[in-house]
Amino acid sequence: MKIKQMDNNSVTEAIKTRFGTEVIETAFRNEKRCTVTIDRKAIVKVADYLYRGEGFRFIIATALHTRRGFEIHYHFSKDKDGLILNLHVILNPDNPQIESLSNMFNASNWIEREMHELFGIDFINHPNQEKLISEGNWAEGVYPYRKEFK
Repeated sequence: MKIKQMDNNSVTEAIKTRFGTEVIETAFRNEKRCTVTIDRKAIVKVADYLYRGEGFRFIIATALHTRRGFEIHYHFSKDKDGLILNLHVILNPDNPQIESLSNMFNASNWIEREMHELFGIDFINHPNQEKLISEGNWAEGVYPYRKEFK
């Protein structure tokens, strides 16, 4: 379903219709910015739909470690409509892994490498998860952005 008049509500409704139970929740920050939390297994197909189906572009991804697990926000923009949509996934804290978007978006390559180094998140099918920033700065298997929760 191609959306004619683009706004966050029509985008999230189209995503919910197309991906059903893979959509966990939606949250609106304002009329131009929203977050759609999805099942981690759906990341490639939802990102592909936003990009190829609706003309969004990948901006960047950000990660954090919370009590819920490792959370990644994939930031997308629909520039002509001034929309920002964040795809949000929560990864298992004991085995954080998700399919890489670097084979779809070259721009995600370096940020996935950085998240791998800092958090220990495994990006499945990433073409090159070699160290990007930490060579010699900390020991192998040490992930400085991981937190200890009581």
